[in-house]
Amino acid sequence: MCVCVCTLVYVQTRGEKLRRAAVCIMTTLASFSLAEGMNIRAEIVVQCDDSRHKIQSSMLLLLQQHNQSSSCLKVRRGLLKGKQLIFNLSGAEKGVWSFYHFSQFSIFLGTYNVNGQTPKESLRPWLSCTANPPDMYCVGFQELDLSKEAFFFNDTPKELEWTKAVSEALHPDAKYALVKLVRLVGIMLIFYVKNEYAEFISDVEAETVGTGIMGRMGNKGAVAVRFRFHNSDICVVNSHLAAHLEEYERRNQDYKDICGRLQFRQLDPSQPQLTIMKHDAIFWIGDLNYRISELDVSNVKELIDKKDFETLHSYDQLKRQIDEEAVFVGFVEGEIVFQPTYKYDTGSDKWDTSEKCRVPAWCDRILWRGKNIMQQHYQSHMTLKTSDHKPVSSLLVIGIKKVNAEAYKKTFEEIVRNIDKMENECIPSVTLSKREFHFKDVKYMQQQAETLRLFNDGQVPCQFEFIQKPNEPTYCKPWLTANPPKVAILEKCKIFEVFVNRSTAPELNSGKEQIEDILVLHLERGKDYFISVTGNYLPSCYGSSIHSLCQLREPIQDMPQETLRDMAERSGDENGTYTEKPLDIPKELWMMVNHLFLKAIHQEDIFQQPGLRSEFAEIRDCLDTGIPDSLPGSNHSAAEALLLFLDALPEPVVPYSFYQQCLESCSNASQCEKIISMLPQCHRNVFNYLAAFLRELLKNSANNRLDVNILATIFASLLLRSPTKQDLAEKRKTQEFFQHFLAESS
Repeated sequence: MCVCVCTLVYVQTRGEKLRRAAVCIMTTLASFSLAEGMNIRAEIVVQCDDSRHKIQSSMLLLLQQHNQSSSCLKVRRGLLKGKQLIFNLSGAEKGVWSFYHFSQFSIFLGTYNVNGQTPKESLRPWLSCTANPPDMYCVGFQELDLSKEAFFFNDTPKELEWTKAVSEALHPDAKYALVKLVRLVGIMLIFYVKNEYAEFISDVEAETVGTGIMGRMGNKGAVAVRFRFHNSDICVVNSHLAAHLEEYERRNQDYKDICGRLQFRQLDPSQPQLTIMKHDAIFWIGDLNYRISELDVSNVKELIDKKDFETLHSYDQLKRQIDEEAVFVGFVEGEIVFQPTYKYDTGSDKWDTSEKCRVPAWCDRILWRGKNIMQQHYQSHMTLKTSDHKPVSSLLVIGIKKVNAEAYKKTFEEIVRNIDKMENECIPSVTLSKREFHFKDVKYMQQQAETLRLFNDGQVPCQFEFIQKPNEPTYCKPWLTANPPKVAILEKCKIFEVFVNRSTAPELNSGKEQIEDILVLHLERGKDYFISVTGNYLPSCYGSSIHSLCQLREPIQDMPQETLRDMAERSGDENGTYTEKPLDIPKELWMMVNHLFLKAIHQEDIFQQPGLRSEFAEIRDCLDTGIPDSLPGSNHSAAEALLLFLDALPEPVVPYSFYQQCLESCSNASQCEKIISMLPQCHRNVFNYLAAFLRELLKNSANNRLDVNILATIFASLLLRSPTKQDLAEKRKTQEFFQHFLAESS
């Protein structure tokens, strides 16, 4: 016999109607129908400031009336403890509360960084290593294709090659159906289920998030699939986090970005999108890239030879970050009893013998979060030698909920009828913790959040949402969000977030727009509440025009708002009269390029590896305030700050009005040069300055590993932006156009 014990602590305020307490209990009982057990035993605690006898009698009467027809709920008289009345409720073994039972299913999780290789050997030693065929497979790959075409166009023939290799290596004692495949550049996830279970899979969605350079490039990031199996919601994430030993903070940031940005739409568009954590079970696999710290290569290999994995694991960065609750809070990883899976000489079991001689590490990991999950094995597969990584697998058994749909429907409808009857007699009401919110010193791409707490002081549960004001397309300004926008409440927190990005910054920089808005919170069947949101925005060079920045000899935050507004109004007027001669290029652009020229011209993977968000904030503040005199942060952060600057320009370096001419002339070098000569002076200066800098970078390609294709792809998308959505053919033409200016003779 399976028993579920639930406790509801319900605070009753003075003067509140007793019916509300009964409704809350009935609502709670409805939620008990989603409980995990066969039997229900519940304890309901009511804080009683009113008459003890009156509350006790009314509660018992309402609860017993509700259940007298089925006798499925036993109600004992309230027991007084201080100022609390405790009601004990227990369900009969075969009562109508027995909605769910659990069935055991197995899921095979596999992760393999294939280092851009094609399949050269059977994957059966990896994917068919279990005695019995798994019920489900989720197989993840990283670095599926390292070519430029895959990186920049998300197009690769290797998707088909590796998918075929997987399908041929699934357990031979079962037949499987491919449910979903999702890929972002080289990160791919494939989901299979046994044919006989395919009909029980529903609500399948797939999403991707890039965390590479500028937070968008797909060389690093995650792909994910979510689905419902019977009545359990499951999410599987395959991620490839930032590389290099010292970059564990960047890996932590990648993890948080993935959790925050990866959201699944629901079938009901009125419902908020589902985040990763809003699932019964979450499986996270991939090349997480956490390394072994504080030990040199010889010490690590000595511990491996002794098979002292416990000691070695204590130096593992992921373990330490989990212990500090920096990442993967609530996740579990099985005991590691296999040697590190990275880095090997390709085609062998030998550790890296290259000049870099990488320290071995458990880069490839499998974690899970949720109840009723048991791990059967967690191992690497040394026989596969295609890559410099070894594949890893885990077989887990998960308890999947199955519902007695008829019993659920019957009792739920009964409860809803009772609640509806009571709601018709009551008007909803809430109290707001406050109605005015002020966001101080809002900065570009720096999120601020405030909490609104709502208290249901009415007699019934209620639902609210933010509604549009007359003649406005959305319920709030684009720099503001309320999360979630619609929800049912007894007592809930509402988070207001202010975030200024490239689309909202130009109007705020110029002073045409202010951090000011009024939100209308509408209570269903009740009244509207008005919430004021204000703040002060600190102007930034990010989101300011080239023309305006060329007029500024002082940091932008030292300038009066009236001056900035006046310059924005005259932006683009080449013949305007100014007290001082404009700068040739914005000083902020010069600071970033000069910094990179002096310190990063030999930097490996420059413009391909992202920086840290905290360092970007320091660089932005330095450019906007002039303090300190030189740029802080790493070379990668400075490089990304430059790309973000170009991306945020309201009018790109090559103005929109020239875009079509550039496409038409892309194959003719002299025509391309002629178009650039026709640009407004400040735009022409910026274009030529950047092109000259990039040519210097290419002279040092032996160290920084850049080539014309990489730079053309990255910078063409920023300098020649389309006024509308750009298709693949246009992207190729913009790159061809810009390549003419990266040649030595330019």
